[in-house]
Amino acid sequence: MSDATTSFHSHADRHRPGPLARAEAWLDARGKGAWIAAMVLGFIFVWPVGLALLAYMIWSKRMFNSNCRNTRYGRSHFSAAFKSSGNSAFDSYKADTLRRLEEEQKSFEDFLERLREAKDKREFDQFMAERSTPTNESGNQA
Repeated sequence: MSDATTSFHSHADRHRPGPLARAEAWLDARGKGAWIAAMVLGFIFVWPVGLALLAYMIWSKRMFNSNCRNTRYGRSHFSAAFKSSGNSAFDSYKADTLRRLEEEQKSFEDFLERLREAKDKREFDQFMAERSTPTNESGNQA
């Protein structure tokens, strides 16, 4: 082999990810479920592999993220909702719709809170009414 061929192969090999990096990318592309499945299979077949995967998942915080791909790109799915589309009419409609939905959510949460308070009051009033009425057993023993 010539020096140019050798330097080409060594240069290409330096930029090509290793098998562990490729496996990590493959699992990341499939999400948290793939990581968990790999860990379980590792525990079943070779327990140190499963233990190593568990330690890596905890160390890299893959267990606690909603999706492994979010950490790579540094943004969540929700940030796309507030990003401008470039169409001012659509952006205005989207902003109005999001505002209206937030107002509806707030009013619904307020309604649920009033409903819980009414139920609690009714149960407390029932408890107090039952407590204040004398039972027949205690009245007959006198």
